[in-house]
Amino acid sequence: MPVILQLLTAVLFTCLSLTAHGEKLRIVTEPWAPYVYEENGQMRGLDYETTVIVFQRLGIEVQWQFLPWKRCLAMLDQGLADGALDIFHSHERDAALLYPSEPLSQVEFVMFYANANPHPFKTLQELRGLTIGTSPGYLYSTEFSDSTLFTREPAPSHEANFGKLARGRIDLVITDRRVGQHVLKQLGLENQITQAAPVISSQKQFLAVRRGAGMDLLVQRFAAELKRFKQEPAYAALRARYASASAQKAPALQLHDTVEQQESSAQ
Repeated sequence: MPVILQLLTAVLFTCLSLTAHGEKLRIVTEPWAPYVYEENGQMRGLDYETTVIVFQRLGIEVQWQFLPWKRCLAMLDQGLADGALDIFHSHERDAALLYPSEPLSQVEFVMFYANANPHPFKTLQELRGLTIGTSPGYLYSTEFSDSTLFTREPAPSHEANFGKLARGRIDLVITDRRVGQHVLKQLGLENQITQAAPVISSQKQFLAVRRGAGMDLLVQRFAAELKRFKQEPAYAALRARYASASAQKAPALQLHDTVEQQESSAQ
C-alpha cells in the first residue's frame, strides 16, 4: 500500500474512532492573546482560528478548554487532554508529545517596565537585584531561568503581572511581545508601561498531541494541511487582522550575550 494511502487511511480511522465513541479531540490552552483568547463569550485568536480551520478540513471535531498553563501541562500528563495549543517544543517532552513539523506561529519574549520606575537595559547583567514577573509553568531561556542576579516572581495571569508592575510591586514583566502589547491595550496601560528593546528569546509555537494510536499520522496530516493553508490568501488576511492589534512595535535588540537553546526555552 502506498505511503500516502496508509497515511490517509490511518487519519480516517482516527476520525472514525472519535466519531464512533461520540468523542472530540480534547485540546487545552491558556488565554494568550492575540494567539488564542476569549472575547464576548467566543474563542478567537490567530493560532486558534488557524487550528480550527485545519481541523475542519481534516474532519475532526475539537473540544476546547481554557486553563492556567501549569494546569494544561498537568492535564496532558494525566491523560485528561489530547493536546495543547501554542506549546513550545521541548526535547524533554518528546517521549510524551508529538509535534507537527509546521509551527503555528513564533513568539518573542521581551520585558516591560513601568515609566514611573524605568529599567531600560541591554544585558541581563544590568538587572541585578530586580524582581521580574513571570508566568507559572513557562520556561524561558536558560540564561534567564538560571540567573541568580535577579528574582523571578510568578503571577496567576498576565493581567496580574502587569497590574503588579503598574503598582510598583515588581520591576519588570517578561512575556511575548504581542501578548504584552495586547494586555496593555486591554488594561489601558499603554502610556504607563514601556517595552524594553532586547529580545530575551524567540520560539516557535505548535499544536502538540499526546502519543497514541494514529496520532503520529494525524500530526503529519495536520502539518501538511497547516502548511497548505498558510499559502492561501485567507491566512494572509487572518494574519493582517491580528497584526493590527499589535501594530506599534518597539525596535528589537537581540541580547548579544544570550545563547539560544530551543530545547530549554519551552513554554
